[in-house]
Amino acid sequence: MKLDQFLKWKNLVSSGGEAKIFIKSGSVKVNGVIETRRGRKLNQGDKVIFLKNELIFE
Repeated sequence: MKLDQFLKWKNLVSSGGEAKIFIKSGSVKVNGVIETRRGRKLNQGDKVIFLKNELIFE
C-alpha cells in the first residue's frame, strides 16, 4: 500500500490531496525518517508517525 493511501485508510486525512500536502510538508515519518514521497510503498512492519499518531503497517 502507498503512504498516501495508508493515511486515508486509517482516517487520518479526509482525501488524497490532504495526504499529499502533509507528506510534501515533511509531517510524516516512516521508520523514523521524514518521508516526502506520497507514493512510497509501505512494507509489513513499517512504522508511520503522523501528527503524534504512531501506526504499524501490517
